[in-house]
Amino acid sequence: MRPCPVVIIWSPGGQSGLDWTRRPYELQLLHVIVLTSSGTAQGAVGECSTLECTAAAEAVVSDGAALDTQAAYLSKMKEQFAGPGMSQWDFSSLPNYYCTFPGVACDHGGNVTGIDVSSWRLTGRLPPGVCAALPSLRELNLAYNDIRGGFPLGVLNCSSLEVLNVSFSGVSGPVPPELSKMPALRVLDMSNNLFSGAFPATSIGNLTTLEVVNMNENPGFDGWYPSSSTFAPLRRLRVLILSTTSMRGGVPPWLGNMTSLTDLELSGNALTGGIPPSLGNLHNLQLLELYYNKLDGPIPEALGNLTRLTDIDLSENALTGGIPFSLCALPDLRVLQLYTNRFTGPIPPVLGNSTQLRILSVYRNQLTGELPPDLGRYAPLNVIEVSENQLTGPLPPFACAGGNLQYILVLSNLLTGEIPSRYASCTTLLRFRVSNNHLEGEVPAGIFGLPHASIVDLSYNHLTGPVSSTVSGAGNLTSLFASNNQMTGPIPAEIAGAAALVKIDLSNNGFSGPIPSELGRYLTRLNQLSLQGNSLSGTIPESLAGLSSLNVLNLSDNALSGAIPDSLCTLLPNSLDFSNNNLSGPVPLPLIKEGLLESVAGNPGLCVAFRLNLTDPALPLCPRSGGGLRRGLAGNAWVVAACALVCVAGALVLVRRWLMKARCDGDHDGAAAGGSPATSSSYDVTSFHKLTFDQHEIVEALIDKNIVGHGGSGTVYKIELSSGELVAVKKLENELVAEYAYSSKATTKCDVYSFGVVLMELATGRKPIEPEFGDTRDIVHWVSGKVAAGAEAEALDKRLAWSPYKEEMVQALRVAVRCTCSIPGLRPTMADVVQMLAEAGPRTTSPIRTTIRTTLLHNSCCSCPNQTPPPPPLLNHSTS
Repeated sequence: MRPCPVVIIWSPGGQSGLDWTRRPYELQLLHVIVLTSSGTAQGAVGECSTLECTAAAEAVVSDGAALDTQAAYLSKMKEQFAGPGMSQWDFSSLPNYYCTFPGVACDHGGNVTGIDVSSWRLTGRLPPGVCAALPSLRELNLAYNDIRGGFPLGVLNCSSLEVLNVSFSGVSGPVPPELSKMPALRVLDMSNNLFSGAFPATSIGNLTTLEVVNMNENPGFDGWYPSSSTFAPLRRLRVLILSTTSMRGGVPPWLGNMTSLTDLELSGNALTGGIPPSLGNLHNLQLLELYYNKLDGPIPEALGNLTRLTDIDLSENALTGGIPFSLCALPDLRVLQLYTNRFTGPIPPVLGNSTQLRILSVYRNQLTGELPPDLGRYAPLNVIEVSENQLTGPLPPFACAGGNLQYILVLSNLLTGEIPSRYASCTTLLRFRVSNNHLEGEVPAGIFGLPHASIVDLSYNHLTGPVSSTVSGAGNLTSLFASNNQMTGPIPAEIAGAAALVKIDLSNNGFSGPIPSELGRYLTRLNQLSLQGNSLSGTIPESLAGLSSLNVLNLSDNALSGAIPDSLCTLLPNSLDFSNNNLSGPVPLPLIKEGLLESVAGNPGLCVAFRLNLTDPALPLCPRSGGGLRRGLAGNAWVVAACALVCVAGALVLVRRWLMKARCDGDHDGAAAGGSPATSSSYDVTSFHKLTFDQHEIVEALIDKNIVGHGGSGTVYKIELSSGELVAVKKLENELVAEYAYSSKATTKCDVYSFGVVLMELATGRKPIEPEFGDTRDIVHWVSGKVAAGAEAEALDKRLAWSPYKEEMVQALRVAVRCTCSIPGLRPTMADVVQMLAEAGPRTTSPIRTTIRTTLLHNSCCSCPNQTPPPPPLLNHSTS
């Protein structure tokens, strides 16, 4: 005998073991290392014959080779799946070998029995050969990852596999029919994926060992009809989830024979017909979900036999009849969801005796009668959701007795009485919504200060009393609605303590006193402040301008006084309404520019610095001061009207459409009728928008005393209408266009060209020919060059440097460039010109419309090949 260098490791019980938790990298023939599961190497060197040592070594080498195969597969799996979780599998460190890796389970022999990498955010494919490399694998969980390449076909030959979970993994494509090759499978979870093609009903039916089948949320399957012969062999089945799998037909009555079922879910399949009474035979059933189908008829009384039932959801169907007393009397019932059906009658009072009920959701039915008076008295009630019924009577006073109530949603019923005082101490509430009922009395003070509530909705009742100062403690409150009640008192400054508020609607009550300035200083998230229809007084706080997120500010129909703060215009283009108050002073210029004069109507003390157009509400002009208008406007109103309204020039009268076309028409008419040339009474007025004045009044005022200037294409008149309005009218002379010089033929394209020149003259204040243009250039080439260089502002009339309409005038210049395109066919029609000018007018509050407008103007300036296209107009940041 000679010494044999074999290390024998003794287990704690005195027996040598072969627990391969470390890789035998140092394994060589006649040098065998055997380690315990703890990784310690304790023992003695024994003696053996060469033959004995060789036999021992060969046995270990055989086992080591098998373990090497597992290590190789896991290493390949790490390569195939990208994701941070795989960094935990470190093959470079011998002491931490794969049986100690997170997500890997091994038996005492070092064989991998389970892989669970669920929610590791992995992306990739399962390497092939998993069954050969891991023959002892019993559980494979790949859920909540991104599995590529369709169903992992490699698992189909895993004869030992008991659990396969690929849920929420984005797996697409067909399910292979060879599922039945996994004879040991107990749990199959393929839910929430993108499978398509035929539903694998037959394959599932052949897996007689199945206990759990979850195919939930795979809407891509072809429509299929379940048969009793397919599912009958599944006698061990406890969980059957086939929701949203394109299952068709009705709820199969033969399901009542699968008495091992504890969970049956068939929701979202457009199933028709009634609920079979045979389901009452499932005496082990705990959860029944049939929602989002097209079921009709009543709830079978037999469901009252399901004494172990805890959750039932039959919502979103067309079920009728009453809610069975026997169903509500089930001792373990925790969740009763029957919303959006056609149920009638009362909610059975026996539900108030429940000791387990947590969720009652029966909204959007036709239920009548009173809520069970003891509802929640003996149960840990969490949700009351009974909105949109015809329920009457009081709110259940003990609903929060269990201290767990989070949702009271009773909107749109006929409930009466007062809000129970106990609700004020229900600090667990997240939403309290009782609107559209007939509740009365004062609101318990604590309701406003519920510390966790995000919505308190009291609207459309007959409630009285104030908004309590306890609202300062509502740290989670985002929406406070109390409109259309009979509440009174001041709006408390403490409301600013609820800093999370996003929406406040206290409209149509009897609130009085000033608007707290604290609202603007502390409620920085506020996007709605609706206080209309009260008796609020005092001035509008300038601090409201600090509410940069505000979309709706409605202070109408109060008794507010003083001026409208200019600073509030920083909130534009949001919805602002100050109408029907006692406000006075000038209307801020941006409100006029945005066409929002209706929002200040009904304030007799307000005035306007100038008129935007002839259809504005009748607000008087502000008195002039020092030869100029208030708020920094200078000059005469007619100058503002003449220049600022370039953007809607097409809406004004064209006193004589264009002289060249008139001559052609006039000569033809004169020759035919033997008449004389047209006199002043034969002016042709063409309007592209509805006018609010008579054209004859304009024509009759075209007299010398009203002349205020001459341009290269005509004479400008200042005309005061009988209504008191001032307008500017230009009597046009023909502007020769190139094609007329060659053809001597007047066309509508000539008209468009001439109109473009007029636009240029109005916006620039220059004649068609000016020395600064150069010897061989005119206004068309000069303006086109400025537009092409993006220097439109340099071309504008310097006398209008103060004008608030510079942007609109720039847009008008761009339209003018399009009108004066040297190629007649590329000029727009006059109707298109009017449309473009209208779109270039004062900005609307719609960002979509703003985008359309700027796109239209950009396109209109970029299609004439003889002129360099200008840069696209910039969106106004306040509307984009």
